[in-house]
Amino acid sequence: MIDYKNIITIDPNKRGGKPCIRGLRITVYDVFDWLASGMTENEILEDFPELTHQDILACYAYASTKEKKTQIAA
Repeated sequence: MIDYKNIITIDPNKRGGKPCIRGLRITVYDVFDWLASGMTENEILEDFPELTHQDILACYAYASTKEKKTQIAA
């Protein structure tokens, strides 16, 4: 699994402290919203050239880690 910790950043002064990609104003949630709306990874990368394939993988890794923590806590 990719180490998302160098890619996903959380800054309380940016996007309300939501997890962002490399300090950009693009959040992990934005990426998943685009995917859920039917956009492909390639379409996202075309529309947002500042993003990379590694950034998308980091979003998945971040979400997976958070889900595992939720399952453990339950």
